[in-house]
Amino acid sequence: MPEPLFKRSGALKVAMVAGEASGDLLGAHLMAALKARHPEIEFAGIGGPRMQAQGLYSVVPQERLAVRGYAEVLSRLPELLRIRAHLRDALIAERPDVFVGIDAPDFNLGLEKSLKKKGIRTVHYVSPSVWAWRPERVQKIGEAADRVLCLFPMEPPLYEKAGVPVTFVGHPLAGEIPLVPDTAAMREQLGLFPGGPVFALLPGSRVSEIDYLGEIFVKTARLLHERYPAAQFLVPLATRATLDAFDQMLSRLKAWDLPIRKLFGHAQMAMIASDVVLVKSGTSTLEVALTKKPMVITYKLSWLTYRLVKRKLKLPWVGLPNILLGDSVVPELLQYDATPERLAEAVAALYDDEPARQALTARFTALHRELRQDTAELAADAVLQVAGVPA
Repeated sequence: MPEPLFKRSGALKVAMVAGEASGDLLGAHLMAALKARHPEIEFAGIGGPRMQAQGLYSVVPQERLAVRGYAEVLSRLPELLRIRAHLRDALIAERPDVFVGIDAPDFNLGLEKSLKKKGIRTVHYVSPSVWAWRPERVQKIGEAADRVLCLFPMEPPLYEKAGVPVTFVGHPLAGEIPLVPDTAAMREQLGLFPGGPVFALLPGSRVSEIDYLGEIFVKTARLLHERYPAAQFLVPLATRATLDAFDQMLSRLKAWDLPIRKLFGHAQMAMIASDVVLVKSGTSTLEVALTKKPMVITYKLSWLTYRLVKRKLKLPWVGLPNILLGDSVVPELLQYDATPERLAEAVAALYDDEPARQALTARFTALHRELRQDTAELAADAVLQVAGVPA
C-alpha cells in the first residue's frame, strides 16, 4: 500500500506543487507564514530544498518537473503525466484542506481542475502570463482554481473582468531586496579590484541554458574585455551541474585568461556589485531591475520552440522589466540577434551612458515600490480563506 502523504490526524493539511526554483522560494515563504498561524500543519506534494526545509514531504524531486521549452517537453511528457496522475489519485484519496499550485501552469492547472471537481479547494499562486500569451485562458484558469494569487498589479483586472476570485500579493523579491543597494560595499565584500567596469553574466540556472547561452556569454565577455581591459566579470551559477558545464565551456573556448569570477549561487550579490548585467530572459530580469541595474536581456531556444513562442506572444517584449513598465526600457536581443558582437555593443552602450543608467534607476525604484507588498502574509490570508479555516 502506498505511503500516505499526510501523517498526523487532525492537522491542517496543505498540498503544494512548485515546479522550479522560483516557485520553491514562493512556497517556502508561504509555508513559513502558514506555520506561524497554524503550528499544527502538514505539507505534502512536490517542492525543492527550501520547501522541504519548511517541512514539505515531496513525493518526487522537484527537478523532475523542470523542463525547458515546448519542444523539449515532448520527450518527458509520459513521465510528467505519470507523476501528475499518481499525485492526483493520492490527493483525492487523502483530501487535503487546500491545494496550492505554485506556477508550473502546464502541470498544476490540470491537477487543480481534477481536484476541484472532486471538491478539494484549490489556489493557483502566480498567474500564468495571460497578458503576454492567451488572454482567453483566464476563464479556464478560473475553472481550475478557487482563487488566483497574482504577483503583478496589471493581472487582477483581467481576472476580475472574468469573475475569477483574485488577490494581488506583490512580489516577494521586492521585499527582500533593499530599495537602495550598496554597490561599493558589495564589491568590497566580494573582494573585487577597484577601478574598471564590473559586468555580471547570468546565463541561466539549468544546464540546458548553459548549453545554449554559455558560449555566447563567454565570447561577449571576450569582446567587452578587449574594449575595457580593466573589466571584471561575475558569473553566478546555481548548481554544481551548471558550474561544471560552464567550466567545460571555458576550457573548450580556452577562455581561462578572462577575469571571470564564478560564484556558487549569490546571483543577487553579483547584480548589486555590477555596473551592467547581461541576463537571460526570465524571473532573474525582475531581480536585476529590483537591484536597479541596467541590463541587456537575451535568450536562445531550439528553432522549433522559438517559432512556437514567437507565434503565440501577444506583446512586443519578453523581459519582465519592459512588460511591467510598458516600454522598451532595456534592450532585448533574442535568438538570431543574440550574437556576441551585438550583445557586447548593447552592454557597452549602457555602461558608457551614465544619464541613461540614472534614468533606469529612477524607473526601477518606482517599480520596486509598487511591487513591495507583504507577499507571504497576503498569500497566507488567501490560502486560509479558501481552505475555510481562521486566518
